[in-house]
Amino acid sequence: MGVFVDMQNDGAAKGFWVFTSFVRRKHVDSVLMRRKPGQQLAKKLSAIDLIAIGVGATIGAGVYILVGTVAREQTGPALTISFFIAGIAAALSAFCYAELACRCPSAGSAYHYTYICIGEGAAWLVGWALILEYTIGGSAIARGLTPNLALFFGGEDNLPSYLARHTIPGLGIVVDPSAAVLVLVVTVLLCMGIKESSLAQAIVTTVNICGMLFIIIAGGYLAFKTGWIGYELPSGYFPLGLNGMLAGSAVVFFSFIGFDVVASTAEEVKNPQRDLPLGIGIALSICCILYMLVSVVIVGLVPYFALDPDTPISSAFASHGMQWAVYIITTGAVTALCASLMGSLLPQPRMFMAMARDGLLPSFFSDINEQTQVPVKSTIAIGFLAAALAFFMDVSQLAGMVSVGTLLAFTAVAVSVLILRYVPPDEVPLPSSLHESVDSMSLQSSGGDIQEVSSQNFKGSLNYSDSSQCLVDKAGISIAHPLLQKCIAQDEQNQLKRRKIAAWSITIICIGVLVLTSAASYEFLPSLLRFTLCAVGGAFVLCSLIVLACMAQDNARHSFGHTGGFVCPFVPFLPVACILVNTYLLVNLGPSTWIRVSIWLLAGELVYLFYGQTHSSLINAVYVPTAYADEIYRTSSGCLV
Repeated sequence: MGVFVDMQNDGAAKGFWVFTSFVRRKHVDSVLMRRKPGQQLAKKLSAIDLIAIGVGATIGAGVYILVGTVAREQTGPALTISFFIAGIAAALSAFCYAELACRCPSAGSAYHYTYICIGEGAAWLVGWALILEYTIGGSAIARGLTPNLALFFGGEDNLPSYLARHTIPGLGIVVDPSAAVLVLVVTVLLCMGIKESSLAQAIVTTVNICGMLFIIIAGGYLAFKTGWIGYELPSGYFPLGLNGMLAGSAVVFFSFIGFDVVASTAEEVKNPQRDLPLGIGIALSICCILYMLVSVVIVGLVPYFALDPDTPISSAFASHGMQWAVYIITTGAVTALCASLMGSLLPQPRMFMAMARDGLLPSFFSDINEQTQVPVKSTIAIGFLAAALAFFMDVSQLAGMVSVGTLLAFTAVAVSVLILRYVPPDEVPLPSSLHESVDSMSLQSSGGDIQEVSSQNFKGSLNYSDSSQCLVDKAGISIAHPLLQKCIAQDEQNQLKRRKIAAWSITIICIGVLVLTSAASYEFLPSLLRFTLCAVGGAFVLCSLIVLACMAQDNARHSFGHTGGFVCPFVPFLPVACILVNTYLLVNLGPSTWIRVSIWLLAGELVYLFYGQTHSSLINAVYVPTAYADEIYRTSSGCLV
């Protein structure tokens, strides 16, 4: 019987340890952490570099096809409004990214922010999903090179044999050498250094923008010459209704994905507090303006129902006698493809590096080359993996999976902003190398009573000890004041109560958003059940949002991470709207996509349970109040690695 009880206790203790590992949080790397020269990325990027990276990663070759498909099937001439609405929705996430990138300018982007604000388990899932996005996304982009090159040679049949696709006899596998070579070339470029790769990104992005400007200027001239015949339709501006326009917004929203790549380079920016918000905001604005202008011209040149779904822009110009324009448009598409591929391969080694620094992946991925000051080993490993996928596999069927990583990251970042504003982390994890400093401070604070080194005991011995025990008069003499102690104790209780209410409100908002979006999207449910669930979910979101709006934000947010950068406006309304939009898009990705993604996430969870959880840098960390972390670091002679 006793053995059975011991087994139960061991199982409960193990389950509690697993749970605590999921919710443990780290501190902002760049605030208290000092790295050795060989472990530091080079700070060489300016705002111009960030804009080039953001625009290049966002404007892909897909937009040259997307305008025709969405206009024909969903929006009609209202395509421009759909792009505008999608741009506003993307801006919600951009605001959240801008604040967190300023406060936490370290590699890892959404993974890093989630680890700091939500916990290790959620951060792992976000990072694992982003790994899938960057790998499959990069391979899918590279696979689009061959069809575009074929346009220069008059068709795929005229391509040189070393560039054309071939089918392996007996296996039915179509190999694509052009895609693999392109991935390897981009990998070599990324290994040369962040400044060199950002310069190349700027060059190809400039060519791409020039191609889009040609479409806008030449197409606008033709449209004025012909009287904008695409808008002179009896069905009006919304031939497929407002629902069609909104559905089109949901589709074109994914053409704005890419600005988050800017946040992944935060550790390599010279002045992150100033340049990161500028890079994110200007890049997104440029992309939105270009998208809208191109859509205005194309649906004005040709009636939406006459657009070619495969080559809408080229066919629109050809219908007006400008067949030669296909070469300019194809050049823009190829450079857009190259820029997007660089945008997919650039952040992934930094994601691996951040996860390896935290112990969740082997340390091999955290090595930084001393000459180029970039993670060369992880870049090469990822490049060869992406090249192999692009060479052997047609990943177009898996392309929908890439959206999951981005939308999960956008949602986690918005939740992190709410946590930062209302319940910012009040404890800092310290590694085992600083345990002696913690012991000495505990000894000094408790007057010789050595306490157990744990988060709870250390917090109890140190938290507010200086302010709650004495009042200092003008002569500098400490005077015991029971009334002051009582007032401060009451303030602490009120603060604790406020944090609990805020934490529950944020949790209920997330639950309510999930219920609301699921009920609104699942049309197979009975009408009464859908209406009831929508009402319940909406009530959860609205009531909790009102509670947060009426509640004062935590003063500790001012000292969290780096200060002086961009501050997200309209909190809590803007982050909640961001969570709502991204969750709705996640729910509507389709069951087949979610089945594939669930298999990938389950595999990642096994990797975390059997490796990351037991090798985490926080496994033996001591949590101390944030107010005492700086003092501990000052008194310690060691450096965090």
